[in-house]
Amino acid sequence: MEAQEEKEKEKGEGEDWGILSSISSYINFLEIEKGLSKNTILAYQNDLIAFFDYVSAEFNIENIEHIKRKELSFYIKYLARNELNPSSIMRKIASIKGFFRFLCHKRIIKTNPSVLINNLKLPKRLPKVLSINEIEKILKTDLTIKENAIFELLYSSGIRVSELCELELKNIDLNQKAIKVFGKGSKERLVPINDKCIKIIKKYLSQRELVALKYDSKPYLFLNEKGQKISRQIVYKIIKKQGEKIQREISPHTIRHSFATHLLENGADLRVVQELLGHSSIVTTQLYTHISKKTLKEIYFKING
Repeated sequence: MEAQEEKEKEKGEGEDWGILSSISSYINFLEIEKGLSKNTILAYQNDLIAFFDYVSAEFNIENIEHIKRKELSFYIKYLARNELNPSSIMRKIASIKGFFRFLCHKRIIKTNPSVLINNLKLPKRLPKVLSINEIEKILKTDLTIKENAIFELLYSSGIRVSELCELELKNIDLNQKAIKVFGKGSKERLVPINDKCIKIIKKYLSQRELVALKYDSKPYLFLNEKGQKISRQIVYKIIKKQGEKIQREISPHTIRHSFATHLLENGADLRVVQELLGHSSIVTTQLYTHISKKTLKEIYFKING
């Protein structure tokens, strides 16, 4: 991309279809108008840079208007040959299609070469889920107060790891037994939390106060040792460590999946679970009904041989 950057510097100001400048405009659009998370935006940006590196090297294309359906098809075949999993390929295709739609909307290009590119059909894979017994086993192990509070909050609310890291004190109402969460696209939702979770959060708040007094702390619930907002990476490490205690490889998303599955297995309405999880589409939530059916089958055959 360095050579491409040099070439764009040589172009006149009237040419708005330079690759780097167009990517930059699209990234700004995703950030400001779509309100996507930094991690999602970075993934889109990396996907686009990788694509344009490919068409530049393989087809010597340096102008967006010269990209046609053929180049896109070759790129998808290239991704498949390099044994990327289907979900990664689909995300990359989605990044490229969204980019070209944006360029057409802004009239930077006249035709959209990605219109006829079909997404791959992903095999339906059920996410990992912990049993209630496994959850209880973890909570009975030697957890620190902060580890306990993080695990309990993830499991009792089903929030995403990013939502947990961004959760501020002002958005926690222990009296009303609820937290205000800002999900994907900054969509706001209220999520209830149970008494057990509230009890451990109160314990953690006493510990947190000592850290907050020592440093000029941010307003977030979970802080690191330096009084700053806890990172996603730290939360992943905490949850991974708990999984090792029961010989399971798990992540914060596993806890979220377990929360949803256990609710449905205990008779919760699908629409309620959708609202709690912050899913924009009921189709996403319906995946958990398959998990519940799978669990019921396992229980049946375990009892009936």
